[in-house]
Amino acid sequence: MVMNQGHTSGFYSIFKLTLALATILPLQGQDTTSVLDTTSVVIKNDTAIVYPGKALIMSLVLPGRGQLYNKEPLWKPGLFAGIELGSVLSIYYANKKADELRREYQEFADENWNLYNWWLFTKNGPNTDAQWVNDRHYAEEDFKAMRNFSGTHHLTIHLSGDLVNIFNTELISSDSLDMLSNYIGSDDISLVRDRHFYENIGKYDQFVGGWSDAASDWYWEEKDVGDSIEIVIKTPKKQNFLDQRYTANQWLSFAKYSVTALMFNHVISGLDAVWSPQRKTLREKDETETEVSLIFNPYNTSGIGGISLSLYF
Repeated sequence: MVMNQGHTSGFYSIFKLTLALATILPLQGQDTTSVLDTTSVVIKNDTAIVYPGKALIMSLVLPGRGQLYNKEPLWKPGLFAGIELGSVLSIYYANKKADELRREYQEFADENWNLYNWWLFTKNGPNTDAQWVNDRHYAEEDFKAMRNFSGTHHLTIHLSGDLVNIFNTELISSDSLDMLSNYIGSDDISLVRDRHFYENIGKYDQFVGGWSDAASDWYWEEKDVGDSIEIVIKTPKKQNFLDQRYTANQWLSFAKYSVTALMFNHVISGLDAVWSPQRKTLREKDETETEVSLIFNPYNTSGIGGISLSLYF
């Protein structure tokens, strides 16, 4: 609201200074076609225009860039930039660490799980002195999963050489391992060791016999699954493998959380780039402002009609 506006004439020296500045920095936005139709025009210095949409896009692309565009305090773009850098480094490190641990547990499994052990254990069972564990016999119904090649899941076996002609295929399911019993030790038989292979030998009792310590050190545990109790069959080396795999998966989860933080940082920075200038504008409207500007009068020989003094609150 304008409380007081006073006009003062006769400032010829001020006019000369203004005219000198105008020759260096031409005034923009003046409509010269309407000079004769207007008794006076207020000449004001142009202020920088901030476009919220531009700041939004900047911050969505690079967090903190919109805050710099809005001329926010340096701590704010620094904060968003720091979170961005920290998230990127966390994603890189966590994925690298998970990949290292993955290679380690895969190497451990390759050294301690093989097809021959699995076939031998499934056919013959554990050693004589290891057939009873915690007063339960391996032939009981609860342990039938480790006595069968076929089950809820399977491994993929790769055939080569003469076996391809005999079975007319290169890939065969482990459910058909009985058909390959005469060739188990052959170099023409190998396992497809993909992600499913390492998951299966760790999760399912069906494959416990493949671990090198299964014949002597297998054991069982009860697992609470909510509405029932399940029997889980393990060996010390299988448990070791599971622990390594769990640690690797934890690092993968950390990488996923870092990706989430990265995405939220972009979104929050974008929203802040739009919201902060609006909040600042509303705050400035509630503050008292004083404005001094020249009055241009085309009918005055000096061109100056006076000075406008405005008080806003």
